[in-house]
Amino acid sequence: MLIPPAFAQTANGAAQSSGIASFLSLAPLFLVFVVFYFLMIRPQQRRMKALQTAVAAVKKNDSVVTAGGIVGKVTKVEDVYVEVEIAPNTRVRVVKATLTEVLNPTAKPAND
Repeated sequence: MLIPPAFAQTANGAAQSSGIASFLSLAPLFLVFVVFYFLMIRPQQRRMKALQTAVAAVKKNDSVVTAGGIVGKVTKVEDVYVEVEIAPNTRVRVVKATLTEVLNPTAKPAND
């Protein structure tokens, strides 16, 4: 005999319970995806939605931060571009999509 009786018995039993075993092997993967969704993906989507609404509602005299780290005050708003004053009498045109933060103009600085 080439196959011992113990191997022959386990092969038959494994074939019957393969549906449950395949589900149990996928359960940890599904659990990791659910945890990632609630801890990482969902909060990031909320932040992006809040940023998009803030950028769409940007108006004159708002303080903004660009993706390049430039902080300035909005002097003119167009459809795609925003004119930002970064120093007295120094204005640059910035694409609205590159704004990373819209600061509250009435907020008091932390060191005052």
